[in-house]
Amino acid sequence: MIAVIGSGMAALGASYRLRQEGAAHVLFDKNDHVGGHTASHADPTGFVFDEGPHISFTKDTRIQKLLEENVNGEFELFRARVNNYWKGVWIKHPAQCNLHGLPTDLLLKTLMDMIEARYKPASQPPANYAEWLIASFGRTFAEHFPMEYGRKYHTTEAANMSLDWLGPRLYQPALEEVLAGALEPDTPDVHYISEFRYPSRGGFQSFVEPFTRGVDLRLGHQVVRVDERQRILTFGNGKTEKYEALISSIPLPELVRVLTHAPREVQAAAARLACSTCVVVNVGVDRRDLSDWHWTYFYDADFCFSRVSFPHMFSPHNAPDRMGSIQVEVYYSDKYKPLTCTLEECTDRVIADLRRCGLLRDSDTIVCKNALLVRYANIIFDLERASALAIVREYLDTAGIRACGRYGDWAYHWTDESFKSGESAAQRALDSMTTAAAPSAS
Repeated sequence: MIAVIGSGMAALGASYRLRQEGAAHVLFDKNDHVGGHTASHADPTGFVFDEGPHISFTKDTRIQKLLEENVNGEFELFRARVNNYWKGVWIKHPAQCNLHGLPTDLLLKTLMDMIEARYKPASQPPANYAEWLIASFGRTFAEHFPMEYGRKYHTTEAANMSLDWLGPRLYQPALEEVLAGALEPDTPDVHYISEFRYPSRGGFQSFVEPFTRGVDLRLGHQVVRVDERQRILTFGNGKTEKYEALISSIPLPELVRVLTHAPREVQAAAARLACSTCVVVNVGVDRRDLSDWHWTYFYDADFCFSRVSFPHMFSPHNAPDRMGSIQVEVYYSDKYKPLTCTLEECTDRVIADLRRCGLLRDSDTIVCKNALLVRYANIIFDLERASALAIVREYLDTAGIRACGRYGDWAYHWTDESFKSGESAAQRALDSMTTAAAPSAS
């Protein structure tokens, strides 16, 4: 039997690949529901909130088709509308090519620095995220915008972050785009998310839950011990299972913590891996005209949240008629910015800040509000990550454990990447079983 720990996107990707090959497997999840961080929750008042904002913007046509089939073609398709908030100014995203409306002195200094950065030859490649930002956008923009935002979102300084996570996430405009965006308010859309899809009903979970049809799924099974030599799983409910191959999508620190034979250096390396914790605050309001944008990034340090999204704009069925919803993300981390307030205190601060920026009015009736603590949110690509991850992954490979997904690869995966990571882990497990079963050469 192949055991798969988890039931989020990566675990479901692994299960999908195993089913394609007709391989017997079981999914174990500690929760009483499917989906991991892609789960959705219905409030008694009629609002639907995901466990943090989730949309599908994959350009992989195979993944698109799978998700379409899971909802019988019933999904919403949108052109993404994204903006930013900086000191009372609403700026189209990405800010680096939409600087119109900034104070003149700041705008001039930003432009001068950007131009200098373009034509000033670099003496050496950037060694960290801070150096990359300054080399790419000039010091003024870097310090006022991405460094400020990153401090809230990543919970650590840009100088303490590597470049391994960037990919297409920070758009680097041509100088002509920067100048045009400084002179005119209307600019072309250049965000890496152009179109996105979202289920018409049931929240994002509707895209993923059908992957469990016909699968041996055992909820309420939290792994408390893994004997990687005897290949035995022990669960919090007292049950045990013998496995031939193990695929895990749970966070690496949690996995290493329950391994029976992990050496001290592996345990120490796992403890060095940093991840943010997110307090997700959900608010239901008695009007829909909350924003013209699907989500907004907040740069100012005196606003507790880094991003605000509007779930009722993803699907009209995410909120009752004539009502709207707001989802807010506030980030902490054990390593750099520990959570020191209660969820109630965090919620009160969020609502106060929503009123301060004008997203909530004094006349609004708050129909529902709740807060959720997401223990593992985003991977923090600090300067310790690469070396610590290499130690952990090498041991897991040696032990025959195939880790996958955002928290198994310890990477900045989007949902489609997590699904494919799970498929890859399943294939590695199948290959290892085939190798083990093959007769040795005489």
